[in-house]
Amino acid sequence: MSKPINPADDGAHMHFDQKMAYGDYLKLDAILGAQVPLSDAHDEMLFIVQHQTAELWMKLAIHELRAASAGLQAEDIRPCFKMFSRVARIFTQLNSAWDVLRTMTPNEYLMFRDDLQKSSGFQSQQYREIEFLVGNKNATMMCPHAHIPEAHAHLQECLDSPSIYDQVTLLLARRGFDLPPELLDRDWSQAHVSHPALREVWRQVYSDPAKYWELYELAEKLIDFEDYFRRWRFNHLITVQRIIGSKRGSGGTSGVAYLDKMLNVVLFPELWEVRADL
Repeated sequence: MSKPINPADDGAHMHFDQKMAYGDYLKLDAILGAQVPLSDAHDEMLFIVQHQTAELWMKLAIHELRAASAGLQAEDIRPCFKMFSRVARIFTQLNSAWDVLRTMTPNEYLMFRDDLQKSSGFQSQQYREIEFLVGNKNATMMCPHAHIPEAHAHLQECLDSPSIYDQVTLLLARRGFDLPPELLDRDWSQAHVSHPALREVWRQVYSDPAKYWELYELAEKLIDFEDYFRRWRFNHLITVQRIIGSKRGSGGTSGVAYLDKMLNVVLFPELWEVRADL
């Protein structure tokens, strides 16, 4: 039998009485102690871990999206490419998580569903912030957060600020493209509606990538992000349909029917529409 490997022989630190260790840095006691099932159902742990993990990924997505928004304002565009690519890959992780949750059967979910009471992912503050950051503005969606003043104020600031796509539109105007006032000075709390003038600008960009390479690459990064984001919505719908069918969601929505409506929301409409003009 070979001699057991001793990491200390390779220089690894093995004692941490007075040093910061891996678990200290990551605050693992707090993170791993946050899973507190309310029932004896085996699958409730899966449900909790899946949603907590999703919230961590969404926290990183918000970190990247806010940095990208600041970069667009400062016209420092190239670092934004990496940020949008990273957010798209974050949604790859979120998409894969549905595959794990779908291993739970309807009967297994019913064993703890009543313990959720009225709580639902529909009420996620971070998901709402992502929606507002990327342009799906809807003041009605502030209501589920009214009971937490700090969260409500934070989301109100996000609702009232230009979205990522608004920042891109303002950037295009600063780059000399002819865009009307209603796209550049409007109520930012309202969702963007497709506009022919912006579609024409993107047609110019896509017709001459060499001339407008930065803007062309920016457009494709946005499309890449929305591609993965819409896949996440679709996978959410399929997961819910597989587990609860046509029942209402725990948060009171119509469940699958509500999620189906969300599939029709397009964040960057002109970027999809311009493909028919090329």
